[in-house]
Formats: sequence, C-alpha cells, structure tokens
Amino acid sequence: LVGAAALLGVLLLGVAATLGCTRLLTATVLKGTPSAFALELPPFRRPRVGQVVVRSLLDRTVFVLARAVAVAAPAGGVIWLLANITLGDTTILAHITGFLDPLGQLMGLDGVILTAFLLGWPANEIVMPVMLMAYLAQGSLVDFDQLTGVQALLEAHGWTMTTAVCTLLFTLFHWPCSTTCLTIWRESKSIKWTLVAVAVPTLLGVGLCILVNALGSLLGI
Repeated sequence: LVGAAALLGVLLLGVAATLGCTRLLTATVLKGTPSAFALELPPFRRPRVGQVVVRSLLDRTVFVLARAVAVAAPAGGVIWLLANITLGDTTILAHITGFLDPLGQLMGLDGVILTAFLLGWPANEIVMPVMLMAYLAQGSLVDFDQLTGVQALLEAHGWTMTTAVCTLLFTLFHWPCSTTCLTIWRESKSIKWTLVAVAVPTLLGVGLCILVNALGSLLGI
C-alpha cells in the first residue's frame, strides 16, 4: 500500500507540475504568443498488421535504440575511465563525488547521488548502478538486481527517509535523458528551448529537494 501510494503521488505530482509549468510559461515568456492546435482525424481503415509491425519496428524501436547506443556506448567508456583512473590515491569518480557533496547535502542527497544522475544522462537506467558502484568503490557497474542487502548498504552510507524522498523527487524532476534532449532539439530546432526543457525540471527538482530536506531537518526525519 505504501509503494502504491508513493507511485500514485509521484504520478499526480508530475501532472500537477506539468500543468503548473505550462501556466507559468504562458503567463511569462510565452505571454502574448498566439498558439493554435488543429487535430485532423484521418479516415478510418482496417489496420494492416504487417505494415503496423514493420513501421513500429523501423520508425520507433530501431531508431530509438540506434540513438541510445550512439550516446550510451561512449558514456560507458567515460564511466569506466572515471572509476579506474586515479589522481593521487583516489579515483576521478571519487573526486567528483566529493566536489558535489556540499550541494548534495543541501538537497538532502549526497555527492554520489548527484554524480550518478549526471553520469546517467545518456540513459537513466544506469543511475542506480553507478550509485552502487561508487558506494562500493568498484571499477565497473553493479547489477543491483542481484545485489543483496541494498537497503543496508544505503543506510550504511547515511541514507535516511529524507534521502529516499529527495532521491525520488529528483528522479521525477531533473534534466531529460540524452535521447529526449535530442528529440526536443530535433523537433524545435532551437538550442534555447532545449536548454529551457533541461533547466525548468532541474531547477524545480533542486528547489523541492532543498525544501523537503529543510522540513526533514526540522522534523528530525
């Protein structure tokens, strides 16, 4: 029940934030900009199963996977280098997490969590493996589906209920993944609006995490 309620809350919060940001943009930077929406319904025909399957496979699946591989493959190499090259007695990854730790603590997170989100920009699915890799000080990604005692590991590195809530909030509100950013740029042909699409959810997530962390500190959670 708690998990279902949390998921429902995340969905409702996402919808509310979408409507709120739309209203804010309409009243500020897009004020006075005329907009129109025309929906033209095509004639109804009997669907052709073969054509639907082929077009779905070629136009969507293969295209999205190709873009993901083109970005994620180099990113995997970068992550490996950061986790295995040392400066002094510490890996570059550890230096990055230490640098980001003050901001992470302000947001109710830590430097490891922020670094995992940054390195997970090519594909959000690798955020948790990068996080566990950094906590365990390993030189490769960790398959957390086969890792026992994840809760104990996180608690050992200072996770509290506030940390979990802030991580969930930042998962919902942060920059889009690489393929989404490429799609936004391709559709808008504008670097400015692509940056706006990155900045708006990120600033919202940072603000909410700071607020929740402050409330958690006051309540002793």
